[in-house]
Amino acid sequence: MRTCEVLAPAGSFESMKAAVAAGADAVYMGGTRFGARAYADNPDDEWLLKAIDYVHFHGRKLYLTVNTLLKEEELTQELYDYLLPLYRRGLDAVIVQDYGVFAYIKEHFPGMDIHASTQMTIAGPYGAKMIRALGASRLVLPRELSLEEIRSICKASDIEIEAFVHGALCYCYSGQCLLSSLIGGRSGNRGRCAQPCRLPYNGKNLMNLKDLCTLGILPQVLEAGVYSLKIEGRMKSPQYTAGVVSVYRKYVDRYLAEGGADWQVDPEDIRLLLELFDRGGFTDGYYTRHNSASMVFTGKKPERRIADEELRRQLEEKYIQSELQEKIKGKVRIQEGMPVTITVSAGACSVSLQGEEAGEAKSRPLTEADVRKQFSKTGGSGYQWEELVIELGDNAFVPVGVMNRLRREALEKLTRRRLYEYQRID
Repeated sequence: MRTCEVLAPAGSFESMKAAVAAGADAVYMGGTRFGARAYADNPDDEWLLKAIDYVHFHGRKLYLTVNTLLKEEELTQELYDYLLPLYRRGLDAVIVQDYGVFAYIKEHFPGMDIHASTQMTIAGPYGAKMIRALGASRLVLPRELSLEEIRSICKASDIEIEAFVHGALCYCYSGQCLLSSLIGGRSGNRGRCAQPCRLPYNGKNLMNLKDLCTLGILPQVLEAGVYSLKIEGRMKSPQYTAGVVSVYRKYVDRYLAEGGADWQVDPEDIRLLLELFDRGGFTDGYYTRHNSASMVFTGKKPERRIADEELRRQLEEKYIQSELQEKIKGKVRIQEGMPVTITVSAGACSVSLQGEEAGEAKSRPLTEADVRKQFSKTGGSGYQWEELVIELGDNAFVPVGVMNRLRREALEKLTRRRLYEYQRID
């Protein structure tokens, strides 16, 4: 069965958690350095390590933006120390614009995937073949390509293809605009674009492109060969991230289950997306046209609207305030005169732990309900029991504190084992 990836933006740790809860397969984030969104609430290095653990705990991926042009001293003196702890923790990939950075990471961080950023402006089959030969595992396409152009790239190379499906569009070629730098000294190539294209000129918003929305053509995008569906918006709120991801998750799952025949989009889902952010309506961008004035909203800038309060409350409760939990299965064995044992598994990962010997009850022996009550507690571990088997002797006894400690240590051991599989240890 064909698979694909819903890729979500995360400009903060909270947005990252919201994206995972809403169903993103992967998130892309910037750290404290070298990202193309310098003014996002980017997490510091310690939080970024925790973010890597968090996505891996839930079976997702994290890609780091290192997609600005670096100065010589940054490349030779700072980049290695910045990436090394993230690399060791299991960072899944880096998104890169600078060819010098590309070569440096390829040499010093073997085994880590490199994604060629949209800012490389690789827009044809020959470029795709070249960057694949250099060692990139994925190509992030410019937003300016048609479905037919994407199809030709996918046929020509075996490189994984990522394309933007929702969010802001640049008036210029992605990553190639120098207007912000020329007007205000804030270069997009250093992550500091001031978005002058959004400003009115001669009383009209002549360069203000509508936001991209591809729900209506999602089957065509996937059938053209796109694997990763990228949502733009690292400067947006956790509510925006959760709302947009949840909608795209819904339609991707529908496509994977039913295909694209009789494809329809519920107008209520479009309304939800507009409630979250509206720049003057949506466009499906360059996928179905070479260029069009219909992509630009020249009228008065829409007032910043406050999303429906019920919608905001639902997003908060479902994706932001609640804690996502992974399902586990386990078995507890308590027999008098034998060590208490617990086995816990999450997917293919399993751990076992032995405790002290169970004693013989002097008055009231343990019941299955007693044991289940203690071992069913998962606290803030991030787990919930899908199945828990209890094997209990007729006259066994174990103190409550012993059962609690064994349960807690087993869940901690399971987490360490699961995260260890992602780490790169020297």
